[in-house]
Amino acid sequence: MNDSADGRAPANRLAQETSPYLQQHAYNPVDWYPWGEEALTRARNEDRPILLSVGYSACHWCHVMERESFENSEIAAQMNERFVNIKVDREERPDVDEIYMAAVQALTGQGGWPMTMFLTPDLRPFYGGTYFPPADAHGRPGFPRVLQAVRNHYDSQRDQVEAQADKIHSFLEQNADPLTSPLNSLDPSAELTGDRGRDILHGAVQALTDNHDDRFGGFSPEGPKFPNAAGLSLLLRQWHGSGDSHARKVALHTLESMARGGIYDHLGGGFHRYSVDERWLVPHFEKMLYDNALLVPVYVDAWQVTDSVLFAKVVRETLDYIIREMTTTEGGYCAAQDADTEGEEGKFFVWTPEQVEDVIDDDETARLFCAYYDITPHGNFEGNSILHLDAELDEQARLLGVSPQVLQAAVEQGRRRLFEARTWRVAPGRDDKVVVAWNGLMITAMARGYQAFGEAAWLDSATRAAQFLLDNLIIDADLRHSWKDGQAPVLAFQDDYAAFVTGLIDLYEASLDSRWLVAAIDLADRMVERFWDAKGDSGFFYADEGKTDLIVRTKNPFDGATPSGNSMATLALLRLATLTEKTRFSDRAVATLRAYADLLEKAPAACCLMASALSQYRSRGLELTIMGEEEVRRPFLRMIHDAYLPNRVISGATPADTTAVDVLPVLRDRHPAHDGGAQAFVCYDATCSAPMDDASDFAKMLASNVRGNP
Repeated sequence: MNDSADGRAPANRLAQETSPYLQQHAYNPVDWYPWGEEALTRARNEDRPILLSVGYSACHWCHVMERESFENSEIAAQMNERFVNIKVDREERPDVDEIYMAAVQALTGQGGWPMTMFLTPDLRPFYGGTYFPPADAHGRPGFPRVLQAVRNHYDSQRDQVEAQADKIHSFLEQNADPLTSPLNSLDPSAELTGDRGRDILHGAVQALTDNHDDRFGGFSPEGPKFPNAAGLSLLLRQWHGSGDSHARKVALHTLESMARGGIYDHLGGGFHRYSVDERWLVPHFEKMLYDNALLVPVYVDAWQVTDSVLFAKVVRETLDYIIREMTTTEGGYCAAQDADTEGEEGKFFVWTPEQVEDVIDDDETARLFCAYYDITPHGNFEGNSILHLDAELDEQARLLGVSPQVLQAAVEQGRRRLFEARTWRVAPGRDDKVVVAWNGLMITAMARGYQAFGEAAWLDSATRAAQFLLDNLIIDADLRHSWKDGQAPVLAFQDDYAAFVTGLIDLYEASLDSRWLVAAIDLADRMVERFWDAKGDSGFFYADEGKTDLIVRTKNPFDGATPSGNSMATLALLRLATLTEKTRFSDRAVATLRAYADLLEKAPAACCLMASALSQYRSRGLELTIMGEEEVRRPFLRMIHDAYLPNRVISGATPADTTAVDVLPVLRDRHPAHDGGAQAFVCYDATCSAPMDDASDFAKMLASNVRGNP
């Protein structure tokens, strides 16, 4: 350890790490180790139990436990005396987090962060929990008492510790690849294209709609409520495919409720992590890149379905927020923004009427603004107010006795003034680690936003991010998981590949620049080579084979805060197969769907993106090709992007783009019109229309596909 120059405790080993979360703990009096061989060797050599603490930089309760326990010299002394203490950033080592989160959920029936696990020296968990207070409180044992009891148990009842560790390890091994059941029929794909596949999708939608909160939206009658982007996307897909109007209603109700609630930042754009209440009013204020990346495409879908001004506004403001506040100078996207500022959760985001009046110098404008966003003297969050919308603008104007135009002007002026004033507040901390999987998701969001609204800055942002990842996150032919300050030490996981491949496909479809498709094909092949379960011929493992610091190798189909890598890979490979006509992609995708068919039937709401992949597979494919120079293609592409066509794939090229013709067999016999105009080709279920060079004919053809077949 080194002495601190500013009076803090001496720096520990975490000061040498690049993770912002680990660096937050660099001056704790705890003798922290990063996850690695040094710590694991010490635990084995001294036969010491390991105290594993897992969290992330934007986690509010992680900060609370740090202040209460890890900065407490007496508690730190107990930790140092009794354990090898390892601190892990779950965003940097999601493989470690996944294993021990499954263990803590098995032990306690719940999970979350901070996660606190106690392991044997060979990494088997035997006890754990989440947040522990510094003293007994709220039904939770105090952390010092836990430390003493665990070490005493380890020393005096080692046989019981070993038995418990064996039991949990066995559970983890059994659940490393849950509920797989490959089909055995002569034509297994027919099971999924026929009645069984239809019934699976119906069951998935039924599971979601049965749990829908008819009053406030979401899939629980009470808080906390988390955004479920994959579930909302599936509901809209099912409406498109089967005409299920209730699925559409549920999705749009939830999306509108979130957009009006306090979970959405009405001044700066972007969504907070989740709502602690049933109304979407009071969030945990951290903003995660992945939440915003996942929600933007669903709001694009909803805008295509409804032409809603509110949904368009959410897309625009969220993507502008990402460019403004969550993009590194190199072009990558940052992982998260903190919930706390100056030790208080949400302080950056909340307001009082007096603060509004100080910023807006016109009393009437301030009054209207406060009424519109429900900013009151008593507040709705610890004496302050979280901005949210209780009524439509026209209705609110009627209640306030003014015209909608007057209220709209007051709201717009107030938002500008408060946003500018907010920039002078102490901003939340930013975790500027670049995580490949989450960047892939945001590339998709930027590309989809560009397609819908034509904002060139969003396409430029997606392009910069993709090129940054290709240039900096592929080292010695291996994709890396994350990047910070020029370092990318951790090899990528399967979901990094799957999300990045998806982002590159979406970037190709937005730009029709074939270099992105070439990169997507290459990375998809590498993903199959490194993670495909060749023995079982079904699905992808999460981590590389042969990792000595993992006690199980998982293959998880369940969606969590982000979609499962298996689901993302299946959907991406289906799209690649349609674009490239390469059966190696479709074979892997169908094998994965078959493997998890039973799971889709038994727990469909837990793997909504896999159900969307099944919907894509059953749709038989809508292939849209536009040939010609960029200018003449634009009217045809505008028609595509204005319509909700969830299962379509888009291709095209200029006459000079010979690479595209080499990569996409479908383009080889397709050319622009003879007069230099664009020419469009529409294929559905392996049957193609005649070429069209008239935009009105193309519009009619698309209209027949705006609603698909069951």
